[in-house]
Amino acid sequence: MKQRSNWYNAIAHVDADCFFAACELTRRPDLKGKPVCILSSQNACIIAKTYDAKAIGIKTGMPIWDAKKLMPHAHYLSADFRYYGLISDKMFSVLRRYSPEIEMYSIDEGFIDMNGIRSMWGKSYQGIADHIRESIYQEVGITVSVGISTTRILAKIASEMNKPNGTSVIPGRRITNFLREVPIGDVPGIGKSRQQLMKKLNIHTAYDFANNPKERIDFTLGKVGMDIWHELNGTPVFKLELNSPMPKSIARTASLGVVTSNKQLIRSHISYHTTRVATELIRQNLTTSFISVFLRLKSFESVGKNVRITATNDYSRINHIVKVIFNHIFKDNTEYRACGVISSSLQPDAQQGNLFTSVQTSKQLALTKVMDDINTRFGNQTLSPASSLKKETLKVKFQYPLLTAT
Repeated sequence: MKQRSNWYNAIAHVDADCFFAACELTRRPDLKGKPVCILSSQNACIIAKTYDAKAIGIKTGMPIWDAKKLMPHAHYLSADFRYYGLISDKMFSVLRRYSPEIEMYSIDEGFIDMNGIRSMWGKSYQGIADHIRESIYQEVGITVSVGISTTRILAKIASEMNKPNGTSVIPGRRITNFLREVPIGDVPGIGKSRQQLMKKLNIHTAYDFANNPKERIDFTLGKVGMDIWHELNGTPVFKLELNSPMPKSIARTASLGVVTSNKQLIRSHISYHTTRVATELIRQNLTTSFISVFLRLKSFESVGKNVRITATNDYSRINHIVKVIFNHIFKDNTEYRACGVISSSLQPDAQQGNLFTSVQTSKQLALTKVMDDINTRFGNQTLSPASSLKKETLKVKFQYPLLTAT
């Protein structure tokens, strides 16, 4: 690797620690120091957890019944994405004091262009990062971890090195030694499949990857690999996206990991995808008026249904419609291998909302409106109260790619 000067470029990655669980602890201080798990729709699976729950083996996406076997004494709380969105807004409002150029990468993490910031604040990068952490903790009530280096990928890896509530600063001359300690699977963009390929090439660490001839990386992984190679070698490739274009759709899809007819297991996966879609809508301040749910059969054929609804990003409304669609398209004694939830017809969310509105009343009105919209479009009795649903299911065949970019 070529040695470089320390700060020819500077980017910080700020990542909230156990964000959803941390948000709950801001209003439930009685739970601090206790294991907490956040649940998805129908409380079917785990979408976030505290570090002590993670240490015992609880994983994101795990069905709640499996989690309770591992840790029955943990506190299992239903997700509140509106509240998490408010905490996220507070966190990013603090970050914007430190630099005008901020990329909101997700609801709980962001990148900061740090070039020129040291002279403005009269502090080292370590000092600025520590000040960011202290300010967010004092004003928002959550902890964050900060990584600073010369590229996005290096900064993101660095923020993981000293969690929770820690700072890692990797200047140019420290990159080589830093990468020796980073397993290849911890490099952003190297998923499980690519990780297996890297092992076959005797690439076990980020250092091994960065020191491979770029021609070999190009031949093996193409442009994706070359971008990672340059970033690990300290050459910035990915610029901050300060004004991301509005996506045409938001899709969350994945293999089930097994071929199964277990309705409860498949429902938990659908529940997890619904959670992720709703979170992304809130993060980007968008609403959706078109929901699609699909199940991929063992034969790779897909069954699914599209439903148009009144524009919303309300989690309870989206969850309700996904649940109804799922019940329509799922067929007993049929084996499935993948599933997904897709929201489209996206628009900016112009409604401020009232946090003090009666939750029960607003939910009832919303569900009634959704049911009316769907029945108007697709015919009477397309949706009915659960007590009157017939056993027959409506099957509409269509193909979706398993992985859909947003």
